[in-house]
Amino acid sequence: MKSDVLVVGAGFAGCVIAERMASAGRSVVVIDKRDHIAGNAFDELDRNGVLVHRYGPHIFHTNAPAVADYLSRFTDWITYEHRVLASLDDKLYPIPINQTTINTLYGLSLDAAGVAAFFERVREPRDPILTSEDVVLSSVGRDLCEKFFRGYTRKQWGLDLSELSASVAARIPVRNNNDDRYFSDSFQKMPAEGFTKMFARMLDHPNIRVELGLDFRKLRDEATWSQLFYSGPIDEYFNCCFGRLPYRSLSFEHEHLASVERYQTVGTVNFPNSHAFTRITEFKHLTGQKHTGTSIVREYPGDEGDPYYPVPRPENQDLYRRYQELAASEPRTQFVGRLAQYRYYNMDQVVAAALKAADKYLCEFGTKQ
Repeated sequence: MKSDVLVVGAGFAGCVIAERMASAGRSVVVIDKRDHIAGNAFDELDRNGVLVHRYGPHIFHTNAPAVADYLSRFTDWITYEHRVLASLDDKLYPIPINQTTINTLYGLSLDAAGVAAFFERVREPRDPILTSEDVVLSSVGRDLCEKFFRGYTRKQWGLDLSELSASVAARIPVRNNNDDRYFSDSFQKMPAEGFTKMFARMLDHPNIRVELGLDFRKLRDEATWSQLFYSGPIDEYFNCCFGRLPYRSLSFEHEHLASVERYQTVGTVNFPNSHAFTRITEFKHLTGQKHTGTSIVREYPGDEGDPYYPVPRPENQDLYRRYQELAASEPRTQFVGRLAQYRYYNMDQVVAAALKAADKYLCEFGTKQ
């Protein structure tokens, strides 16, 4: 296996890198240990013909025009603004917490200014803000923390809010108005034909060869390349010589409901304090597909299985920095993506990081005729 560029991983990072390198005249081999492209964003028709995301819901959103413009070269889009409800005592409340959440939960009729005053009254100021518990308590106070955040966090991460870095809870806004969208980005759309077809178009280049079902660890001594772009777990690249970096995994329970047109009123319903799963997602909301039945997925977080989420804690960052120092001594390898950079990236951030890595390489070494 010989190429100018070897790309490990056929998800967002790998496909962007491969397309950029191939378009610059490089011969590229893309490998992935799974039997499909698209990484965790892989979508497919289930046995009943409903488009589902095998590894849980992926909702694209960004405030970066350059990222949206780049991906738009490989897909048309449908507009989709994700909405989430949280189930508490068999009642549903908007998440992120907003004016409707507060008024419905407490039997109030506050306007936006009243909600802001409510938050100011119940919040518990923390200084400095170090943990996710600090973020939540200083924003919405203890009662809302216990109702919406602590139980969900325990299930999702296997840790208490107080054990996670502030960056985790800081991802979730709190609103004074009735905006019930989960994201507020200017660009909120889904690939019209799904993520997998978008990735397939990115890889459809005469300079790209894709090899699936191949584990880099088993062929790294056999392949020949000038530059390697690696999007797998950085600790595995170095044979976990400093110990394993903690990642959180997920398992999925997919279910098709025949003759049920709609299972729930929004794309996702969270269960912060009940059930072993964290949430249920109904895919037809996300894709806009018309079908007489519907397909849903329940998500069960755990420590065993494929890595999905780097666990944001100071001691984990310290361990990552040790691997990062090793990575700096590998001039022919660039580490790109959520697992390789040990960052809780959104999809658009992965694309931006991959575009930056490709541009940096091409600025240094130029295109190849």
